[in-house]
Amino acid sequence: GGNNKGIWLQHAVGYVSGGEYYGAKGSINVWAPHVSNPYEFSLSQLWVSPELYGDNYPRFFTYWTNDAYEATGCYNLMCSGFIQTNNRIAIGAAISPISSYHGGQFDITLLIWKDPKHGNWWLEFGSGILVGYWPSFLFTHLRDHATMVQFGGEIVNTRPGGSHTSTAMGSGHFAGEGFGKASYFRNLEVVDWDNNLIPLPNLRVLADHPNCYDIRGGVNGVWGHYFYYGGPGRSVRCP
Repeated sequence: GGNNKGIWLQHAVGYVSGGEYYGAKGSINVWAPHVSNPYEFSLSQLWVSPELYGDNYPRFFTYWTNDAYEATGCYNLMCSGFIQTNNRIAIGAAISPISSYHGGQFDITLLIWKDPKHGNWWLEFGSGILVGYWPSFLFTHLRDHATMVQFGGEIVNTRPGGSHTSTAMGSGHFAGEGFGKASYFRNLEVVDWDNNLIPLPNLRVLADHPNCYDIRGGVNGVWGHYFYYGGPGRSVRCP
Protein backbone atom coordinates (compact mmCIF):
# COMPACT_ATOMS: atom_id res chain seq x y z
CA GLY A 1 0.00 0.00 0.00
CA GLY A 2 0.89 3.65 -0.32
CA ASN A 3 1.94 4.02 3.29
CA ASN A 4 4.77 1.52 3.05
CA LYS A 5 6.48 3.03 0.04
CA GLY A 6 8.70 5.32 2.08
CA ILE A 7 10.08 2.37 4.02
CA TRP A 8 10.95 0.27 0.99
CA LEU A 9 12.14 2.82 -1.56
CA GLN A 10 15.60 4.37 -1.31
CA HIS A 11 16.91 7.10 -3.58
CA ALA A 12 19.97 9.01 -4.68
CA VAL A 13 18.79 11.90 -6.84
CA GLY A 14 19.79 15.19 -8.37
CA TYR A 15 16.97 17.70 -8.69
CA VAL A 16 15.89 21.26 -9.37
CA SER A 17 12.74 22.81 -7.93
CA GLY A 18 10.99 26.13 -7.51
CA GLY A 19 10.81 27.01 -11.21
CA GLU A 20 8.50 26.26 -14.11
CA TYR A 21 9.85 23.32 -16.10
CA TYR A 22 8.50 22.18 -19.45
CA GLY A 23 10.83 19.22 -19.86
CA ALA A 24 14.09 17.55 -18.88
CA LYS A 25 17.07 15.96 -20.63
CA GLY A 26 20.04 13.88 -19.55
CA SER A 27 22.37 11.03 -20.45
CA ILE A 28 22.25 7.95 -18.20
CA ASN A 29 25.22 5.58 -17.81
CA VAL A 30 23.99 2.03 -18.56
CA TRP A 31 24.78 -0.72 -16.02
CA ALA A 32 23.20 -4.05 -15.06
CA PRO A 33 22.99 -3.84 -11.25
CA HIS A 34 22.66 -6.90 -9.04
CA VAL A 35 19.12 -7.36 -7.69
CA SER A 36 18.73 -9.62 -4.66
CA ASN A 37 15.26 -11.09 -5.16
CA PRO A 38 12.21 -10.95 -7.48
CA TYR A 39 10.39 -8.49 -5.20
CA GLU A 40 13.05 -5.79 -5.54
CA PHE A 41 14.31 -3.60 -8.37
CA SER A 42 17.05 -1.11 -9.11
CA LEU A 43 16.32 1.65 -11.59
CA SER A 44 17.61 4.91 -12.99
CA GLN A 45 15.19 7.47 -14.29
CA LEU A 46 14.20 11.04 -14.88
CA TRP A 47 10.99 12.47 -13.49
CA VAL A 48 8.96 15.57 -14.22
CA SER A 49 6.51 16.21 -11.43
CA PRO A 50 4.57 18.70 -9.40
CA GLU A 51 6.36 19.22 -6.14
CA LEU A 52 3.46 18.68 -3.77
CA TYR A 53 3.22 15.22 -2.31
CA GLY A 54 0.25 13.36 -3.72
CA ASP A 55 0.28 15.12 -7.05
CA ASN A 56 0.81 13.67 -10.49
CA TYR A 57 3.99 12.63 -12.18
CA PRO A 58 4.97 10.40 -15.09
CA ARG A 59 7.97 8.14 -14.79
CA PHE A 60 10.16 6.89 -17.56
CA PHE A 61 10.61 3.29 -18.74
CA THR A 62 7.92 4.35 -19.55
CA TYR A 63 5.72 4.80 -16.52
CA TRP A 64 2.92 7.17 -15.71
CA THR A 65 0.67 7.85 -12.74
CA ASN A 66 -1.70 10.66 -11.92
CA ASP A 67 -2.20 9.97 -8.22
CA ALA A 68 1.33 9.30 -6.94
CA TYR A 69 1.08 5.55 -7.62
CA GLU A 70 -1.98 4.97 -5.44
CA ALA A 71 -4.30 3.46 -8.03
CA THR A 72 -3.51 4.57 -11.58
CA GLY A 73 -0.61 4.12 -13.89
CA CYS A 74 1.53 1.36 -15.30
CA TYR A 75 4.82 0.49 -16.90
CA ASN A 76 5.45 0.56 -20.64
CA LEU A 77 2.35 -0.27 -22.71
CA MET A 78 0.54 -2.48 -20.20
CA CYS A 79 -2.37 -0.07 -19.93
CA SER A 80 -3.62 2.83 -22.01
CA GLY A 81 -1.67 5.95 -21.21
CA PHE A 82 1.64 6.30 -23.01
CA ILE A 83 1.11 6.45 -26.80
CA GLN A 84 3.96 4.87 -28.75
CA THR A 85 4.49 6.56 -32.13
CA ASN A 86 7.70 4.77 -33.18
CA ASN A 87 7.80 1.05 -33.92
CA ARG A 88 11.61 0.93 -34.12
CA ILE A 89 12.16 1.49 -30.39
CA ALA A 90 11.04 -1.46 -28.28
CA ILE A 91 9.72 -0.16 -24.98
CA GLY A 92 10.60 -2.60 -22.24
CA ALA A 93 13.42 -4.16 -24.25
CA ALA A 94 16.91 -4.70 -22.87
CA ILE A 95 19.36 -1.83 -23.35
CA SER A 96 22.77 -2.68 -24.75
CA PRO A 97 25.69 -2.37 -24.64
CA ILE A 98 26.18 -2.40 -20.85
CA SER A 99 29.05 -0.63 -19.08
CA SER A 100 31.68 -2.60 -17.18
CA TYR A 101 33.86 -1.77 -14.17
CA HIS A 102 37.18 -0.34 -15.42
CA GLY A 103 35.89 -1.10 -18.94
CA GLY A 104 33.80 0.50 -21.67
CA GLN A 105 31.25 3.12 -20.57
CA PHE A 106 27.96 3.51 -22.41
CA ASP A 107 25.04 5.84 -21.88
CA ILE A 108 21.65 6.65 -23.35
CA THR A 109 20.21 10.14 -23.79
CA LEU A 110 16.58 10.86 -22.92
CA LEU A 111 14.50 13.99 -23.34
CA ILE A 112 10.97 14.63 -22.08
CA TRP A 113 9.29 17.83 -23.17
CA LYS A 114 5.86 19.38 -23.36
CA ASP A 115 4.42 20.19 -26.77
CA PRO A 116 3.21 23.80 -26.36
CA LYS A 117 0.41 23.40 -28.91
CA HIS A 118 -1.33 20.22 -27.72
CA GLY A 119 0.00 19.95 -24.17
CA ASN A 120 1.26 16.37 -24.56
CA TRP A 121 4.51 15.30 -22.88
CA TRP A 122 6.84 13.72 -25.48
CA LEU A 123 9.66 11.23 -24.99
CA GLU A 124 12.73 11.36 -27.23
CA PHE A 125 15.56 8.80 -27.27
CA GLY A 126 19.10 9.45 -28.51
CA SER A 127 19.50 12.26 -31.02
CA GLY A 128 16.02 13.12 -32.14
CA ILE A 129 14.19 9.77 -32.17
CA LEU A 130 10.61 10.35 -31.02
CA VAL A 131 9.34 7.35 -29.03
CA GLY A 132 5.86 8.59 -28.12
CA TYR A 133 3.95 10.78 -25.70
CA TRP A 134 1.88 10.95 -22.55
CA PRO A 135 -1.43 12.66 -23.51
CA SER A 136 -2.22 15.86 -21.63
CA PHE A 137 -5.55 14.45 -20.39
CA LEU A 138 -3.72 11.94 -18.16
CA PHE A 139 -2.70 14.71 -15.79
CA THR A 140 -4.17 17.59 -13.86
CA HIS A 141 -1.11 19.12 -12.19
CA LEU A 142 1.12 18.69 -15.26
CA ARG A 143 -1.38 20.37 -17.58
CA ASP A 144 0.64 23.57 -17.38
CA HIS A 145 4.19 22.68 -16.29
CA ALA A 146 6.24 20.77 -13.72
CA THR A 147 7.60 22.47 -10.60
CA MET A 148 10.30 19.89 -9.99
CA VAL A 149 12.61 17.80 -12.16
CA GLN A 150 14.52 14.86 -10.68
CA PHE A 151 17.19 12.56 -12.09
CA GLY A 152 18.66 9.54 -10.34
CA GLY A 153 18.45 6.08 -8.88
CA GLU A 154 15.85 4.22 -6.86
CA ILE A 155 15.85 0.73 -5.32
CA VAL A 156 13.43 -1.39 -3.32
CA ASN A 157 14.69 -2.76 0.01
CA THR A 158 12.51 -5.62 1.28
CA ARG A 159 15.08 -6.34 4.05
CA PRO A 160 15.48 -10.00 3.08
CA GLY A 161 16.59 -12.05 6.09
CA GLY A 162 16.07 -9.04 8.34
CA SER A 163 19.00 -6.98 7.09
CA HIS A 164 19.44 -4.40 4.34
CA THR A 165 19.22 -5.75 0.80
CA SER A 166 22.37 -6.22 -1.27
CA THR A 167 20.52 -4.95 -4.35
CA ALA A 168 22.88 -2.51 -6.05
CA MET A 169 22.13 0.98 -7.36
CA GLY A 170 23.92 2.07 -10.52
CA SER A 171 27.16 0.12 -10.88
CA GLY A 172 27.03 -1.06 -7.26
CA HIS A 173 29.90 1.29 -6.40
CA PHE A 174 29.79 4.57 -4.46
CA ALA A 175 29.93 7.94 -6.21
CA GLY A 176 33.45 8.71 -4.97
CA GLU A 177 34.97 6.06 -7.24
CA GLY A 178 34.21 8.24 -10.26
CA PHE A 179 34.32 7.52 -13.99
CA GLY A 180 34.48 3.91 -15.16
CA LYS A 181 33.50 2.64 -11.72
CA ALA A 182 30.52 4.63 -10.43
CA SER A 183 27.42 5.23 -12.54
CA TYR A 184 26.60 8.76 -13.73
CA PHE A 185 24.01 11.09 -15.20
CA ARG A 186 25.52 13.84 -17.39
CA ASN A 187 24.56 16.90 -19.45
CA LEU A 188 21.48 17.52 -17.33
CA GLU A 189 19.18 20.18 -18.76
CA VAL A 190 15.63 21.44 -18.39
CA VAL A 191 13.22 22.93 -20.92
CA ASP A 192 12.05 26.50 -20.27
CA TRP A 193 8.72 28.20 -21.08
CA ASP A 194 9.99 29.14 -24.56
CA ASN A 195 10.82 25.49 -25.42
CA ASN A 196 14.59 26.01 -25.10
CA LEU A 197 16.93 23.49 -23.48
CA ILE A 198 18.89 25.28 -20.76
CA PRO A 199 21.50 24.09 -18.24
CA LEU A 200 20.14 23.35 -14.78
CA PRO A 201 19.69 26.58 -12.80
CA ASN A 202 20.99 24.99 -9.56
CA LEU A 203 21.42 21.23 -9.21
CA ARG A 204 20.86 19.87 -5.71
CA VAL A 205 21.71 16.30 -4.74
CA LEU A 206 20.16 14.09 -2.06
CA ALA A 207 20.72 10.50 -0.92
CA ASP A 208 18.20 9.31 1.66
CA HIS A 209 20.42 6.40 2.86
CA PRO A 210 23.95 7.64 2.07
CA ASN A 211 25.69 4.76 3.86
CA CYS A 212 24.00 2.40 1.38
CA TYR A 213 23.88 4.53 -1.81
CA ASP A 214 25.34 8.01 -2.24
CA ILE A 215 25.61 10.82 -4.78
CA ARG A 216 28.10 13.58 -5.74
CA GLY A 217 27.31 16.40 -8.14
CA GLY A 218 29.58 18.54 -10.29
CA VAL A 219 29.83 20.70 -13.40
CA ASN A 220 32.40 20.94 -16.20
CA GLY A 221 32.67 22.12 -19.79
CA VAL A 222 32.11 18.73 -21.43
CA TRP A 223 29.53 17.05 -19.20
CA GLY A 224 27.76 20.24 -18.07
CA HIS A 225 25.85 19.48 -14.88
CA TYR A 226 26.42 15.87 -13.85
CA PHE A 227 26.51 13.55 -10.86
CA TYR A 228 27.86 10.16 -9.87
CA TYR A 229 25.54 8.03 -7.74
CA GLY A 230 24.91 4.53 -6.45
CA GLY A 231 26.29 1.92 -4.09
CA PRO A 232 26.26 -1.72 -3.04
CA GLY A 233 23.50 -1.73 -0.44
CA ARG A 234 24.22 -4.03 2.50
CA SER A 235 27.58 -3.62 4.22
CA VAL A 236 29.02 -2.96 7.69
CA ARG A 237 27.95 0.69 7.26
CA CYS A 238 24.54 -0.31 5.88
CA PRO A 239 23.25 -3.17 8.07
